[in-house]
Amino acid sequence: MHHINYLAVLASALAIFGLGGTWYSSALFSKRWVVLMGKSDEEMKAAAASSPMPLLLLGAFVCGLVISFAMAIVVNHFPPVTVLRGIEIGAFCWLGFAASTSFATSLFSMAPKQLWMINSGYNLVSFVLAGLILSAWR
Repeated sequence: MHHINYLAVLASALAIFGLGGTWYSSALFSKRWVVLMGKSDEEMKAAAASSPMPLLLLGAFVCGLVISFAMAIVVNHFPPVTVLRGIEIGAFCWLGFAASTSFATSLFSMAPKQLWMINSGYNLVSFVLAGLILSAWR
């Protein structure tokens, strides 16, 4: 197996986690996302208040860690490893795995396409960001 830079994997996971906090904040998409989810602000606040928020945040971070580790393995298998190659691999992995599967789910769940675009856009930026970090930090 190729060398894995575990600090880069951790940095990538932290970047994905931070991106999620920004992406789903009022600065970007939270208001539209809540509407597209078919919930009111009150319903979302009540659900958040009754949820174990530290466990949810930990779960989100672990997901970013898994994405980053898997992306590190994939990036290492497509030399030469350059920043542009890392970005391309991130976009390709998003298209081939995350976008296509989530879009098929969206079609059959009758969820609004804008909801898919917000969620999948976050995944695209996450994958590209991971590919960039992991290819730049060798």
